[in-house]
Amino acid sequence: MSDSRTRQADALVDSLQREASGKLTVFLGAAPGVGKTFSMLTRAHEQLRRGVDVVIGLVETHGRAETSALLAGLPQVPLLQREYQQHALDEMDLDAVLARRPALVLVDELAHRNVPGSRHERRWQDVMELLDAGIDVWTTVNIQHLESLNDVVMRITGVRVSETVPDAVLDRLHDIVLVDLPPRELIERLQQGKVYVPEQAAQALQAFFSPANLTALRELAMQEAADRVDSSLRETRAARGEGNLPLRRRVLVAIDGGGQSEYLVRVGRRIAERRDAPWTVVTVQARAHDEQTRREIDAAFALARRLGGEAELLHGSSIADALLDHAAHNGVSTLVLGRTRERPLARMLNRTLTQQLIRRGAHFEITIIGTPQARARARRSGLSMPSRSAGKDALLALGATAVACLVALIAERWIGLYDLSMVFIVAVVMVAARSRTSAAVIAAALCFLAYNFFFIAPRFTFAISARQGVITVFLFLAAALVAGRLASRLRMQVVALRAANRHAHARQALGRQLASAPSNEQVAQAGREALEQAMDAPAWLRIGQYTSASGSAAPGDTDLAAADWARRHGQPSGRFTDTLAGAGWWFLPLLDGDDRAIGVAGMRFPREAPRLTPEQRQLAEAMVDDIAQAALRTQLVADLEKAHVSNETERLRSALLSSVSHDLRSPLAAMIGSADSLSSYADAMDASDRRALLDTILVEGERLDRYIQNLLDMTRLGHDGLQINRDWIGVDELVGSAARRLQRYQSDVLLKLDIPAELAPIWVHPALVEQAVFNVMENAAKFSPPGAAVEVQARLVEGELRIDVLDAGPGIPDDERARIFDMFYSVERGDRGRHGTGLGLTICQGMIGAHGGSVQALPGRDGRGTLIRITLPLLHPHPADDNDDS
Repeated sequence: MSDSRTRQADALVDSLQREASGKLTVFLGAAPGVGKTFSMLTRAHEQLRRGVDVVIGLVETHGRAETSALLAGLPQVPLLQREYQQHALDEMDLDAVLARRPALVLVDELAHRNVPGSRHERRWQDVMELLDAGIDVWTTVNIQHLESLNDVVMRITGVRVSETVPDAVLDRLHDIVLVDLPPRELIERLQQGKVYVPEQAAQALQAFFSPANLTALRELAMQEAADRVDSSLRETRAARGEGNLPLRRRVLVAIDGGGQSEYLVRVGRRIAERRDAPWTVVTVQARAHDEQTRREIDAAFALARRLGGEAELLHGSSIADALLDHAAHNGVSTLVLGRTRERPLARMLNRTLTQQLIRRGAHFEITIIGTPQARARARRSGLSMPSRSAGKDALLALGATAVACLVALIAERWIGLYDLSMVFIVAVVMVAARSRTSAAVIAAALCFLAYNFFFIAPRFTFAISARQGVITVFLFLAAALVAGRLASRLRMQVVALRAANRHAHARQALGRQLASAPSNEQVAQAGREALEQAMDAPAWLRIGQYTSASGSAAPGDTDLAAADWARRHGQPSGRFTDTLAGAGWWFLPLLDGDDRAIGVAGMRFPREAPRLTPEQRQLAEAMVDDIAQAALRTQLVADLEKAHVSNETERLRSALLSSVSHDLRSPLAAMIGSADSLSSYADAMDASDRRALLDTILVEGERLDRYIQNLLDMTRLGHDGLQINRDWIGVDELVGSAARRLQRYQSDVLLKLDIPAELAPIWVHPALVEQAVFNVMENAAKFSPPGAAVEVQARLVEGELRIDVLDAGPGIPDDERARIFDMFYSVERGDRGRHGTGLGLTICQGMIGAHGGSVQALPGRDGRGTLIRITLPLLHPHPADDNDDS
């Protein structure tokens, strides 16, 4: 029952986490126009009248008058206008809603895609942030926007919906409201122009809004709402430690390998079909199964899968407890059992399985099926141990009895008659611990006879002379039988639990390996190795384009054909199946959430193994499912990374185009304007005016040259094309050269240099470091107010050279200081200025980094300005190649 307590604890933790966050209510509809927004606004007015702090985050009225009228009286957070493709679009101001912190916010159209440049790509991500902030959210969604139903909707309507909501969002549901409208009424609304304008309505009626489509979508919406309500009820009851109520029909067929398993499977299938209910076949392994029982259960499980059911092996010390726990967890409405031979004593003591289920309050229907063809088997369901001949049982019992007699004869001198009985009881327990129950019973009988014959007076007869001796002998027999029975049961339970424990450890080990696998190639490798270790057989795994094969064996052509069939059809194939059974490998598909195969796993068992045990099959299927989930996770991570790279590429492309359009056109426009003035009015100008225009052309040309050089430097940095040719250069010479270049371009800049004369020369690439210092000084000059000096200071600190460049500008906020080194970073006070390109500091960081140094942005003195610090390590050349490249 520990699994039940674990599930209750997990459910309670999930419930507490949901209570700490905002509550999500979804108004679900089958199609546009059923009245989701209208219903949401109507209920919002009711909440407002009750004193709830309700605001509108965003509501799409689509021009519908009755919906627009409901906006009156509801507070609304002002919308945020964003420009997109020369259009002004309204979006929810997420930051304003978070700052307002209402108790409840209305956010229409959950599947909406936000305008590019918004914080989140999709509106459902905005909603998740609101929920995480503890704000309740009401929203609307149509059934066709659910991600898991995308393909189903495509088959129904012929339309591929691009704006979808992950099903995981609806896992945060607190409440769901199904807004339903019969197809006929919805079509009438459409024809009356209450949904779309007449032109769109006519087109919609011919395609998406056909009666057949609307009926199918309506059924999908009802099913989804019912599933979500059922899921919510399960979570609530689980958090309280209660089982699921069988609100929806679900059939459970319990088999025991007693000769009637396949018959019960077929009967259960017919019951489930008549009730239109899902069904599962289970067996409880309270003790280890013998070979005959294993074969029967394996065949029954295979039959259940072929008939469309599920099969599961349960573990537990009590069959009744295991069935009740499984039924409560899965909301079973009907339990199908076969009639078995039961001992009269068990019936008198209310120990039969049916009586235990009823006595413990099973809240479901129990159907007992008579099986006239069942073999008369005296043992209970699955209680016998692995096959051992009766002769071996008798020999083991006889040997144990003989040893017990010998020990008792030796110990008789020191211990009394009553204590001697413990020697024989120990012998019975040892037999029970090594064999099955029947051997323990034989040992108990033999020990009883030996104890009576050799030690009870009169000795060497089976007669008993006194009443005390009779009581002693029969108490000994009872104790031996009970001890043997308990020891045998305990051993069988330990064997079964060890098997279950091995399976749990195998899955835990697989989970640890898969958790650290960063790609599907590593997932395939880790999964194959785990399968080989757990199944003790060579394994082969293919996920997408990645294949992991055992070095000792690989599938042949026939086997690969079976693997391909399993991948294409999403079903097992090869050995132990009815499809391509001649293959030497058993193949299982790796299925995603929509039962589509994303890969295939194969295992090759020895030819002498005629079949798989239910334990082997269940473990393999569980491990393959774990591998499939890990593959989906890594694929999702890869897709997100690709999307991030794509978004970053698009951002850089837009930034580059913006930079080029400004930083190329501005100097070109100035040069063209000056040249045009000289061409048209040179004769009318005096020498000073002509000189000024020529200076403008020169300055703007140099500015253009610097911009192109920056682009070339960035290209070299991005493609590892930067060669470091080191040489000795004085720090004063390096900083002075950069200062002279800057004053040539900006003659009005004031520079204050503090370079100690005692600083020794440094071993660097002079041109690159000078360019880096120039870029930092130029950036500082752009943001220093007129008349304020740019201070440049060089010092030797802890074996490193520090060059500090301090401006007197407005400074940079703490949260933006690290971002100014990003390429094309655009901020009003960042590396753009009046003529910035967003490249200067990025290039500086790359060039200094190539020397093993660093560049930092620090606050200026007294909270004003910005200090850019360049740190360079003091390196020395090797004596043999003093002037070589490094």
